[in-house]
Amino acid sequence: MPKDRTSPRKVILAKPRGFCAGVERAIDVVNLALELYQSPVYVRKQIVHNRYVIETLSKKGAVFVDEVDEVPDGALLIVSAHGVSPDVFQEARQKHLNVIDATCPLVTKVHAEVKRFARDGLSIILIGHEGHDEVIGTMGELPGRMQLVSTVEQAEQVQVPNSEKVAVTTQTTLSVDDARAILDVLKRRFSGLVTPSSGDICYATQNRQAAVKLIAEQANVVLVVGSDNSSNSERLREVAEASGARSYLIDNVSEIQDEWFEGVDVVGITAGASAPEKLVLDVVEFFREMGVQKFENLEAMSEQVAFALPSISFQEFAQDAGNPATRH
Repeated sequence: MPKDRTSPRKVILAKPRGFCAGVERAIDVVNLALELYQSPVYVRKQIVHNRYVIETLSKKGAVFVDEVDEVPDGALLIVSAHGVSPDVFQEARQKHLNVIDATCPLVTKVHAEVKRFARDGLSIILIGHEGHDEVIGTMGELPGRMQLVSTVEQAEQVQVPNSEKVAVTTQTTLSVDDARAILDVLKRRFSGLVTPSSGDICYATQNRQAAVKLIAEQANVVLVVGSDNSSNSERLREVAEASGARSYLIDNVSEIQDEWFEGVDVVGITAGASAPEKLVLDVVEFFREMGVQKFENLEAMSEQVAFALPSISFQEFAQDAGNPATRH
């Protein structure tokens, strides 16, 4: 930024921001596998939706593939945090792959819910975004027996055989406000609508959206650090804009454009649940070099959530499965 251009007076950083427990767990799984087994370690899809994370793990020896048929027979395969359909596990069995499931426990909970709804004879509506990895995996649990609704308009039009026997569940990374609007329509249309005992939008998604709303009340511009294929990051950008601040989704500091800050007094910074803190600190340093001297943290709530790693011990996994990979 040219020296004669006025810098923002203050930068506010959202708390919580960045990695959630499910993302940390998934990345830990890949790192442990890389430590305990000889390369290559294969990962189906992106373990989490962040380019920096994928590039970092690739340099360590992780091989990311789109489909199971790209993995050599008998190799080690890790399933991403977004979850997969049962068909993927069946394909892995047919290729005698050793599989470690890094699906986020909150996504696993949604899979269990839709199966329970099906056993109860309910028509199932999934609120989510078409084509997202999580949605593909969830709908794969019950091919042809679940309807996807992405908008209020679709919620007004969706049809079911029996309006008294309907259940709804959601993608975990939706906008809380958007999901609530869709859910309100479904509740109005289907009086006996069955909903999960607790909301399916994950705690981290809700907390980060609550924090960015608070920041948007004070900031003229909000920067969201996250990749463009990250649903929860894009939702943060949308929530910030809906709350009155101009907002931009950036993968890293190199994407920042100087003109965004002309006449701007306060800038807010947050990060999607799959974005590492390093990328946020790079953005902070950008503003420090610009001349900003006042940095504040705005904490909406404290997070103390952690998920245990998958129950299979990596060492036992190699022994029991006959994995030719050896412990380093």
